Amino acid sequence: MPATDPALARRTGLEQSVIECAPGASVARATDEAEEVLFVVAGAGELSIAGARQRLERESGAYLAPGEEYALDNAGTEPLRVVSVRILDPAPPGPRATAGSERAVVRRLADQEAQEATTERWFRIVADPSTGLRSATQFVGYIPTERAPEHFHTYDEVIYILEGEGALHTQGSRTPVVAGSLIELPARTVHCLENTGEDVMRLVAVFRPAGSPAAAYYPDGTPAYPETPPVVSA
Repeated sequence: MPATDPALARRTGLEQSVIECAPGASVARATDEAEEVLFVVAGAGELSIAGARQRLERESGAYLAPGEEYALDNAGTEPLRVVSVRILDPAPPGPRATAGSERAVVRRLADQEAQEATTERWFRIVADPSTGLRSATQFVGYIPTERAPEHFHTYDEVIYILEGEGALHTQGSRTPVVAGSLIELPARTVHCLENTGEDVMRLVAVFRPAGSPAAAYYPDGTPAYPETPPVVSA
């Protein structure tokens, strides 16, 4: 199911979609020239790549490099739903990257360390350059029932709401969001994602270039987190 506006995808280099795989079905895909990250939001199955099969469970992520073919197999009784983000025009391999070099293909969210962001928010990194993803960072964020001040990032970002309900505030507009909502935020978009529910809102997001999800700035350019470097003028 396509989710990203093609024109915006060309601008941000991020193409987000939701893959649905029915029980007993298999979906064959190829990364072509892009990098791709997956995140399982419902169901379970297997990822087949390069002759190997790896278990995919709910809230696990997977990284696929450019030029790879793979398949998603659903051998269960529930639909398999996966959020895919393709990173178009990826960064070239680093000096230590070689064909066939070891990388983290599948990573479980539960195994990743929680890190603090701003205004009582926190996150867990699923994939970034330290795990093989060259061009972006994939993370799951946790938003409490509190509205954060409006801010912006210097990276382009796409977001999928995993749990909760709230509103996205951008440029004076308010857009309701619920589980399953998809969001696209070009770099330097002043925004606030507000949690209006009773429980913590959770989201999975990918942004490029890679960095820290805590790197945010208030509208006047002041860093929102003490360790964030000063913003560079556009």
